[in-house]
Amino acid sequence: RATATMGEATEPSPQAPLAVLSKVELRVSCKHLLDRDTLNKSDPCVLLLMQSQGQWMEVDRSEVIKSNLNPVFAKIFTVDYYFEEVQKLRFEVYDSHGHAGVGTHDDDFLGGMECTVGQIVAQKRVTKPLFLKYGKFAGKSTITVISEEISGNNGYVELAFRAKKLDDKDLFSKSDPFLEIYRIDDDRSEQLVYRTEVVKNNLSPIWEPFKVSLNSLCSCEEKRKLRCVVWDYDSRGKHDFIGEFFTTFEEMQKAMGENKVQWDCMNPKYKIKKRNYKNSGVVVLLDLKIHRVYSFLDYIMGGCQIHFTVAIDFTASNGDPRNSCSLHYINPYQPNEYLKALVAVGEICQDYDSDKKFSALGFGARIPPKYEVSHDFAINFNPDNDECEGIQGVVESYQSCLPKIQLYGPTNVAPIISKVARVAADEERTKEASVRTPRQWAPGWAETQYAHATFVRASYLPMSIIIVGVGNADFTDMQILDGDDGILRSPKGEPVLRDIVQFVPFREFKNVS
Repeated sequence: RATATMGEATEPSPQAPLAVLSKVELRVSCKHLLDRDTLNKSDPCVLLLMQSQGQWMEVDRSEVIKSNLNPVFAKIFTVDYYFEEVQKLRFEVYDSHGHAGVGTHDDDFLGGMECTVGQIVAQKRVTKPLFLKYGKFAGKSTITVISEEISGNNGYVELAFRAKKLDDKDLFSKSDPFLEIYRIDDDRSEQLVYRTEVVKNNLSPIWEPFKVSLNSLCSCEEKRKLRCVVWDYDSRGKHDFIGEFFTTFEEMQKAMGENKVQWDCMNPKYKIKKRNYKNSGVVVLLDLKIHRVYSFLDYIMGGCQIHFTVAIDFTASNGDPRNSCSLHYINPYQPNEYLKALVAVGEICQDYDSDKKFSALGFGARIPPKYEVSHDFAINFNPDNDECEGIQGVVESYQSCLPKIQLYGPTNVAPIISKVARVAADEERTKEASVRTPRQWAPGWAETQYAHATFVRASYLPMSIIIVGVGNADFTDMQILDGDDGILRSPKGEPVLRDIVQFVPFREFKNVS
């Protein structure tokens, strides 16, 4: 349920531009890394850094691959992609030293590479040389980064594998098996999707369940071929091949519920050489769970309705409506700031509301007949039915309401949020919950602590809140409620369950098409 609240605003604070956001997955591999270790090969790890306000900040890091100068990292880096921004990335490769972790000393540094997210996205596959300090080449070392956009209909899948009676590759103990899953792309290249942990000294290992995105596993195509390989781990990086099998996500789905799916783990060389060769073990998919991640469009196309509620700030700080400087000034020739904002948001939301009836409420004014202050009144003055016919009905109710009320205060929208929350809670109980959207527009937040607690409670319900700041006031309190700079909490420290608040300074968008 959308509740919109409108309120006035001192000096504008800089806001980020309206951005088109996508998420991008990055996969990293290296070749011909420098060998920093005397006895073994380097144990590489990749750090991903992103430039923010001129400073390099670490975003994430890969796993450490033991004794390998040509590593293919299983770690998938996920970054936000903004088309209109130059997003600088830096990949740094280090030789890790066991328990000491990844050092940042010069002697552990195997090379770095800088590029932008845009370059990787445009080329899909970027291979560049690694550089040491002062622009010196790190020998013949190269790094390759492959990008893939996460599609909107993406979900993820949880898989649990085990194996039985694998071939024993070790002389004095049993094999130490791990499993790798590769996706085979249209150009027949293979992308590493996941690498399990190593189960020591066990020919019938049970690997830990793991989650991968459907996009990563099969590009959201159920029939795309997957190659699964079982290896015997070697601490020097020379893993012994046990066997492989091919499958699809479509076939894997037979493992849902009580069912299990199994494959013969085959070694092609043994199949040719050994007459009675059956397999090198069996791999079993014990369980598969699909977790769909639905987009906003999925909900709308699935029949979700948005009930739109407007809450308008009628506090005295808006200025006398008879004065042309007031944000509530009724100009016979053009709409005031409140009306412009109301129509701008309302015209979008009304397309998703089947009955086109909008609850329109006000707060912060003295209202007839007793002229007592109210923080929750219907602007059509009908307490039994606060709904207006379409956005035009809200506009007409607002215009007829203004001359009848006295702007007062304080700014307190919590009672209206609580009222909408009660309706949302009732709908949730009757299994008829639609999305409720409150909207808000206010300058100072007199009862900030009370408001925080109200918003935290509301985050557990099917409702969202758009706060539209009207005018040029100081909107610091509104931005705190937005929660983009940190998690919004109640006075007792309880965090919001979901980020349900979006603050919009109308002055920055009113001239946009």
